[in-house]
Amino acid sequence: MRKLFAILMIACGLAASAPVLAEDKAAPAATAAAPAAAPAAAVSAAPAAVPQPNKGDTAWLIVATAFVILMSIPGLAMFYGGLVRAKNMLSVLMQVFAVFSLISILWVVYGYSLAFNEGGAFFGNLDKLLLKGVTPDSVAATFSKGVVVPELIYVAFQGAFAAITCGLIVGAFAERIRFAAVLAFMALWFTFSYVPIAHMVWFWTGPDAITDAATLATETAKGGWLFQKGALDFAGGTVVHINAAVAGLVGAYLIGKRVGYGKESMAPHSLTTTMIGASLLWFGWFGFNAGSALEANGTAALAFVNTWLATAAATLSWMLAEWMMKGKPSMLGAASGAVSGLVAITPACGFVGVGGALVIGLAAGILCLWGVNGLKRLLGADDSLDVFGVHGVGGILGALLTGVFAAPSLGGSGVFDYVANKAAAEYSIMDQVIVQATAVGTTIVWSAVVAFVAFKIVDIVIGLRVPEEEEREGLDITSHGESAYHY
Repeated sequence: MRKLFAILMIACGLAASAPVLAEDKAAPAATAAAPAAAPAAAVSAAPAAVPQPNKGDTAWLIVATAFVILMSIPGLAMFYGGLVRAKNMLSVLMQVFAVFSLISILWVVYGYSLAFNEGGAFFGNLDKLLLKGVTPDSVAATFSKGVVVPELIYVAFQGAFAAITCGLIVGAFAERIRFAAVLAFMALWFTFSYVPIAHMVWFWTGPDAITDAATLATETAKGGWLFQKGALDFAGGTVVHINAAVAGLVGAYLIGKRVGYGKESMAPHSLTTTMIGASLLWFGWFGFNAGSALEANGTAALAFVNTWLATAAATLSWMLAEWMMKGKPSMLGAASGAVSGLVAITPACGFVGVGGALVIGLAAGILCLWGVNGLKRLLGADDSLDVFGVHGVGGILGALLTGVFAAPSLGGSGVFDYVANKAAAEYSIMDQVIVQATAVGTTIVWSAVVAFVAFKIVDIVIGLRVPEEEEREGLDITSHGESAYHY
């Protein structure tokens, strides 16, 4: 029986293998014809890979966007709110809150399309009006070849930048402007100053198409005007801080000084609130700066650390300088110093080493202290909450020093060469500082002209300033029919 079973198994095995043997015999004929068809088959079977967003990068950008929104509401609102008199606290909160909402809508309607789309050197186009064509599957380029992020979260991230930039301007003319005038001005200034400056500095098509010198030139020519010149602004020294500060200063001049300015006490009513606001700004700024890497990588970590250290350095340098000048260190000074450090490191955070960040922070604290005292007296404007003294002076300082400390010889990253896929071998500090100064000068002039025209239009159509009796009573009651506090 065992022999019979073995014989049957062998027979079954031979029968089962017969088709295989037949196929093996036929194989040479098929193989002979294969070489001619192989290339076409390979192309159709292995199409060019389309980059897909990395979940880690996407998650980080979502968190960073939320951080930036936290900077505006409640961070900036509380920082500014504590600095005004109690009778105007709610009006400042309302202005920041409403401006954030207004700009968020305008960004989605047309701002994003004009700022981050191909078109010209100063504006994009309206192909993405109301985010037309932007879907959950759409992607936006980063700074690494083959790495993308979902375009929708990129839209939100950049929209949060636009909203807080406009919110910053509010501090320059707080306590005396009509609420309707704030909204009208912001719509005009956002359209004709923020959007084009953002396009000029930040817009490019991404690195993926760059393979040689010719494609580098082609893709660079599609970018914004200042991007083409090589301006470095990692997270908004020109686009955000200088841009907003200049508009605020123009507004302070055109609207005029507060009633009683220089004669009556206009001290902050709640430094507790201001300190909390400054702390929220510091916290949210990690999303602002580190998020601008657009990826969860080493550059984001560098920006994070630089933001942390430069802010701490500026806090101490402002505090110590004030201590020496006035005999006492103040909470207001420490909070203002922190913000000055945050502002100054913003354009540099992803380009400079830790040593450069510390120098920038230390310099910002001292120079911005002068900005809100000596420079403010020289300018003669009632910049209520020192928007220009901190954001203007700090932004200019940071933008210029970016050109210095981005040098590899000073611990910086230099300029990346997308043809060689490594840092460029050559870096000239003087040449880069000239480019940075060009970006600073362009931003100052552009923002000033747009702000002047926008304020004049609003003054003619609506009127900029509230009546004197309403200003004396306070904008909380006269403009909004509410009070921040009930005593």
